[in-house]
Amino acid sequence: MVAIAAGIAQLIAVSTRAIRAAREQTTAVVLAAAKIDQLRSLAWTYEPSAPGVAAVPRSDRTTDVSDPGLSPGGAGLQSSSPASLVTNTTNYVDFLDGAGRWVGRDSDPPAGAVYVRRWSVRPLPDAPDRTLVLQVLVTTIRDDRSRPAPWSRRTGVEALLVSVRTRAGQ
Repeated sequence: MVAIAAGIAQLIAVSTRAIRAAREQTTAVVLAAAKIDQLRSLAWTYEPSAPGVAAVPRSDRTTDVSDPGLSPGGAGLQSSSPASLVTNTTNYVDFLDGAGRWVGRDSDPPAGAVYVRRWSVRPLPDAPDRTLVLQVLVTTIRDDRSRPAPWSRRTGVEALLVSVRTRAGQ
């Protein structure tokens, strides 16, 4: 009976860890998708023009996407630094609690933060004036701190989503 009880206890511990990891993974994917949707909703188009007149590009370069209220004074769709997915970069990072609620956006996680969400906005090298590559990485603070080096590959509970945005209307 003792051996059976010990085996069952071990099975319960393993399944509890698996359930927690699955919940964190699912939450990370949902949080990454929400940020991709925010970025894709920003203006990236051409202003209508008269026939024969070149269309003028219009880009949101002022919305603060790191603020849940999407206030002005941010970077919008301006190019981020190449390191914005691996370091906490102003205007390209925010922190969320275990339920996915926003708790801050500074360079260090505030109390109550469970997830770090970083994003990058980069022009496509072949068409920098027409196409952007948007990337969002979400991981737990715990996993982010336990990594021996900055994020470079999948190691645990994280989500990396990539989207391409092309200017329309020319």
